[in-house]
Amino acid sequence: MKLLLILAFLVCVFGIRIVQQWQIGVVFRLGKYVREIKPGLNIIIPVIEYVQYVDMRIRTMDVVPQEMMTKDSVPIKIDAVVYYKIFDAIKSIVAVENFGLASTLLAQSKLRDVLGKYDLDTLLANKDQIGKEVLVALQEPTDVWGITIISVEIKNIEIPDNMKRSMAKEAEAIREKRSRLVKASAEEEAAKKFMEAAKIIAESPNGLILRQLQTWQEIGAEQNSLIILVPTEFAKIVQNLQLPKQ
Repeated sequence: MKLLLILAFLVCVFGIRIVQQWQIGVVFRLGKYVREIKPGLNIIIPVIEYVQYVDMRIRTMDVVPQEMMTKDSVPIKIDAVVYYKIFDAIKSIVAVENFGLASTLLAQSKLRDVLGKYDLDTLLANKDQIGKEVLVALQEPTDVWGITIISVEIKNIEIPDNMKRSMAKEAEAIREKRSRLVKASAEEEAAKKFMEAAKIIAESPNGLILRQLQTWQEIGAEQNSLIILVPTEFAKIVQNLQLPKQ
């Protein structure tokens, strides 16, 4: 009886396993999966059983920067990060030897496959959408490993310096074109307004006099301006006294 008590005590002491709140313990008996143990204090059979702990928290996986060619033959380097979580502890141990390494290699491959279908402008303008497409490509294979992909974020797209200079020149040319178009549009609109004003003045001769007075007032606002007024009647007399053609 005493021997049994000692044996039971030793089993309790050496069989105690404490599982953290964020973990799941997978118990194997003589190499065969038997059960999962939850967070807290647990008892297993020493020597015969052993526990492998699986972290169930969300993890981040930095994908090694990938050098690749875009659809329009531009060499780029992609830097991305993958957020994932284990939803099935036993699959993450039994179905794949090293789920972390396997997920990293798979992410690198899928990243090259998806991004290689787009040109540079599309990659730069739609990083979020392309990240979602990579997520979908990763989800099906990782489900078999008990892993769910939460998000794929493309952190940076590095392009060669000569391409950066070309893009800067292109952007400058576009801005210059836009500026000239705006200026030309403004001049066209102003010309139309001048034509409308000329038609109104032609219909009312007194309107021309009022415009002259307004112009003199504007010129007189300048302190250094010298104004010589010529009566309109005098100008008409000079016009009527033009010399006859020889």
